[in-house]
Amino acid sequence: MSGLPQLLPTSAAAETFGGVTYHIDGELVPVLTVEVSARPVYFEHHILLWKHPTVEISLKPMKGALKRMMAGMQVFVTEARGAGMIAFSRDGAGHIVPMHLAQGRELHVREHQFLAATDSIDYTFERVRGAANMLFGGTGFFIDKFHSHAGDGILWLHGYGNVFEKVLGPGEIMDIEPGGWLYKDPSVRMETVIDKLTSGLFGGFNLIVNRFTGPGRVGIQSMYMHYATAE
Repeated sequence: MSGLPQLLPTSAAAETFGGVTYHIDGELVPVLTVEVSARPVYFEHHILLWKHPTVEISLKPMKGALKRMMAGMQVFVTEARGAGMIAFSRDGAGHIVPMHLAQGRELHVREHQFLAATDSIDYTFERVRGAANMLFGGTGFFIDKFHSHAGDGILWLHGYGNVFEKVLGPGEIMDIEPGGWLYKDPSVRMETVIDKLTSGLFGGFNLIVNRFTGPGRVGIQSMYMHYATAE
């Protein structure tokens, strides 16, 4: 395997992409500040930290609302628009990662890691069965899919601990603990691998990993916070 995963930048000062300028500050519990004058930004509930009073807040319905409701996923996200700035922070130590998606690009993200996105990016999801049930007693987990359909856009993710990125070459393989991956390119194939570890005296247990096969990027978080998913 060529090279170690690389630590992604932990701060940003007046970065601009797709006409939107943002800032990332702080070390333990970072803050994302976005200038929404150019275009609206939608975000997960309960992460608003502060805003200018000229920034208006409204609800944005999600695609596939009925399926999301039945799966216990959020049906609405919150949208900010207008002249001014808005800041977000999640209640947990971690690392905010900006993903710049050129028009037509897509990214697959572990459930509950989405923080915010510009309104040029579509947000859908897919249920992955069987990969998490042996770990958490559930029937699977969700992968959020973000697609920049209406021009260049920015997707901000929150990883727990620090976030590293590994770029896999064609056919290159990496095994990651199921709670350790944060995002992947659609070109990266993911499967679950189970190895049974045995000892003559105490029986055995299963070692479960997610196996990723390139080409493409894989994001790795050094800490994982588990959220129970509705059956």
